[in-house]
This record gives sequence, structure tokens and C-alpha cells, in this order.
Amino acid sequence: MSDMSVSSHASLNDGNRIPVIGFGTYAPETYPKSKAEEATELAIKVGYRHIDGAYLYSNEAEVGRAIHKKIADGTIRREDLFHTGKLWCTFHRPNLVQKGLQRSLEALNMKYLDLFLIHVPIEFQPSEDLLPVDKDGNYLYSNTDIRETWEAMEQCKDAGLVKSIGVSNFNRRQLELILKKPGLKYKPVCNQVECHVYLNQEKLLKFCKENDIVLVAYSALGSNRDVTFGVGVGCPVLLEDPVVNGIAQRIGRTPAQVALRYLLQRGIVVLAKSYTEHRIKENLQVFDFQLGEEDMKSLYALNQNMRYDKMPMWKDHPKYPFHDEY
Repeated sequence: MSDMSVSSHASLNDGNRIPVIGFGTYAPETYPKSKAEEATELAIKVGYRHIDGAYLYSNEAEVGRAIHKKIADGTIRREDLFHTGKLWCTFHRPNLVQKGLQRSLEALNMKYLDLFLIHVPIEFQPSEDLLPVDKDGNYLYSNTDIRETWEAMEQCKDAGLVKSIGVSNFNRRQLELILKKPGLKYKPVCNQVECHVYLNQEKLLKFCKENDIVLVAYSALGSNRDVTFGVGVGCPVLLEDPVVNGIAQRIGRTPAQVALRYLLQRGIVVLAKSYTEHRIKENLQVFDFQLGEEDMKSLYALNQNMRYDKMPMWKDHPKYPFHDEY
């Protein structure tokens, strides 16, 4: 079920490497943007070398400032840092993909990204609004062939603007569309999806491993409620789970460390998100202990195929990814 040893990096199918723990920079709109800058700066200071961002988060300028501060003070060099960005849903048309990427690069003040993902397979009409709607408040959808979007992603890699390209929130069928595309130049290196103790993604993980695609877990610690996107409403708090807490107490670790280590031992890259200093530090301290086989089985048994983020407001889009089981 698990590999007890966990390396600090995972190999990607294009020859690049990704740090197995990343720092997530998404925050609800209620958080001041300056928080993202402070937290990212602290994360780099305590040792994170993988920063996960996105155009959607509307804080790339702040995250970029934090990164440049840590480069300026000698903590890191740009080449020591692995930065992920994501193509937002208003830029799926092939002629807009590079424009979407350039927006992120300009905000971050970077020449390239280490990893660039299609954020969600769902597409909106081109717009300056993140979530374009008509006068009645209905989302303005679009539906470009995702394989054409992928070809434009490949061109971004060829242009040296990104080192690796991948996808996020894709189901198996959507991944297969790209993998079976005639003339495919680069396979997706990863699929970033919600994955945690309550949603173990076993089938999707198996499919990804068979195709040399890394599974990257967001909401690895469960998720805070975010009413804007209907996230986590009515769901249990993962870090309060009695099994997770029982294991944590017995081995002298935090529930978050146990939840992260569980995913790492299954060969999953994890994103840990916190804006609290001691938690930012603690979430990185997962390389100096192992979960035994019985603990892994106990955690595996907690799976409920439960999503915190079902994106219910977009379920009428033809590319809504969560109708399928995986």
C-alpha cells in the first residue's frame, strides 16, 4: 500500500523534478492580500521550495514580491524554487493561452514558471472578469476542445516560458483525451486534484501512476469553509478526525503531519496551506518519521470519496469533471 521511505523530490515524466511538499497560496477573499506575501516569505524562510499559485487567486503580485525578497536577501536563487501557476478558465482558447500565462509572469515578475497547469477543464468566455456572467447572473460558458488548449500549452513549453506543463481537476476520461491525442508532444506531468484522507483518489492515482503522471494533492488537510465557491459546507473537519488524532497522539505528531505523511507514503505530492507561522513550519516536518502499515490501513479505511470542493455552480458545464467516479 505504501512506500515507507519518502524522497524530498518526485521525478516528472519530462525529466524535471518537483519538491514533494508545496506551499499553497490560495486564500479566501476575506483575507487581506498582504497575508499571502507574509506567509509566502515565511514559507521560503523555513524551507519550502515549491510554491503553488494561480491567476484565480488574485495575489500573484504579492506572492511574487515575497519570492523576490527572499532572492534579494540571499535565502534562495530563482533556480532553487519550484513555482506553479495555472491557466484560468477565460484563457482556454488557443490564441489566449500564452496571454493568460504572460499575465501571471508579469504579476510575479518572473521570466518562466516551473509548472503551468490548466486549472479546471471547465471554460468561460474570454473576459476581464474571472467569473463572467450575463445580466441574469448565469455563467458565460465556452467549450474549446481541451486538446487544442493543450497544444497551446505545449507551445508555451517550447517557447521556454514554462519548464513543465500539466493539468488540474481532470478526471480520467479528460486525461485520456490528451494522452491519446494524435501528435501529442508532451504528456501532462501531473494532475493536481483534491485528495486527502476522506478522498483517497485510489483509482485516479493508479491510472496516473500507470501513465507516469504525478498526482498532486490540494486540500490535503481537508479545507476551510469558503462560501464563495461552496467549499466544505456541511463537511466534517478532517483535522478533528478521531482516527487521525489518535495516531498523531500516539506517535507524538500533529494531525496535519499525519494527514500529509499518509499521502506522501502513497507517492502523492502534497500542498500544505496555512497562514499561521507555527503550522507553516510543522507542515514541513514530515520527513523524519514513518507511518506503519497498520496506521496506513486505518487511514485508508477513512475514505468516503467525499469532496470539500465539488464546484456545484458549474455542474451544468459539458466539461464538469466530477460526474464520473474518477
